[in-house]
Amino acid sequence: MDTNKKKILVVRFRQMGDAILTTPLLNTIRKSFPDARIDFVLNERLASLFKGHPAISNIITFTDEERHNTLTYIKKVRNTVKSTRYDAIIDMRSTPNTMLFALFSPGTPLRIGIRKPYTQGVFNHRMEACSDDENMIDHNLSLAAPLNIWGQLDLQRDLSLAISDEEKQQFRQKMEQAGIDFAKPVMLVGVTAKLRDKTWPDEYMAQTVKHLIKEYPGLQLIFNYAPDKEEENARRMYGQLGNPENIFINLTAQSPRELAAMAANCDAYFGNEGGTRHIVHAMGKPSLVICSPLASKKTWLPTATSIVARGISASDILPTKGLTPVEQYRLITPAHVLPQLRQFIADTLRL
Repeated sequence: MDTNKKKILVVRFRQMGDAILTTPLLNTIRKSFPDARIDFVLNERLASLFKGHPAISNIITFTDEERHNTLTYIKKVRNTVKSTRYDAIIDMRSTPNTMLFALFSPGTPLRIGIRKPYTQGVFNHRMEACSDDENMIDHNLSLAAPLNIWGQLDLQRDLSLAISDEEKQQFRQKMEQAGIDFAKPVMLVGVTAKLRDKTWPDEYMAQTVKHLIKEYPGLQLIFNYAPDKEEENARRMYGQLGNPENIFINLTAQSPRELAAMAANCDAYFGNEGGTRHIVHAMGKPSLVICSPLASKKTWLPTATSIVARGISASDILPTKGLTPVEQYRLITPAHVLPQLRQFIADTLRL
């Protein structure tokens, strides 16, 4: 049988950043087996972001309601694997819920998952879990290793999304209408985050942005935030800074796909690490982020890719053993960030 005709199911739930970090794996499979059918399982709210992606044949979505209704979830998982005779199932999470895809498909030749106490007997290829010293892209690509029996893999490392030129142009016009001057550099700034334990202190961010405004008067900053609490924090900071005209507080994306179109029209990203940074990277833009103490910089910051992706973490400054996330964040002062931010701007924006 032609290996290009293989049918492969990739299961990846969780958040936006996790899903985007899957694209090197999807691209590797597509590059290695151009005619393969690659089905991608993810949360329904993220599906639009991956519409038209050349590495994905079909997007199979689960709503939050389906995932939290046990009988509905089990029935849909079973129907998914029974309706298609998959040659490989790659379960990137390997939780008791996700491993049902492999459990209901014992005839699938390659059932690939993570080595955990309860996964023995379900997967016939159990890969090691990602360690704090391993990059997530390397880990995700390791899950494709069993596919080598079909032919040599052509590893792809870059993140990618398929946003059309028309979508980018439409958002560019929106940015121009908001007052953006594309003759000057534009930086997307993640000033806040959903969880406080994953947010650099607001006062530190405000001090840093204040320096940016003073030192780079031609730099245009777009404050990025989600609705509700994030928007409240961003607008408070904007007011504390004196409502500067080179900060754009009302220019917002209404969906992850619009956020990608916005990122495509920006020159760089600075701010808190998270899903937005992964979108920025996938759109080919450089980034400098403040890394959460709850996540290893080595793991979550893409390395060995063609796009500049730099990060600052508390462990770069002092040993953090025994410190709370808040205490670790407070080690990363503006005095530590500004020199690296200035260098990042010099390297990427040539200012």
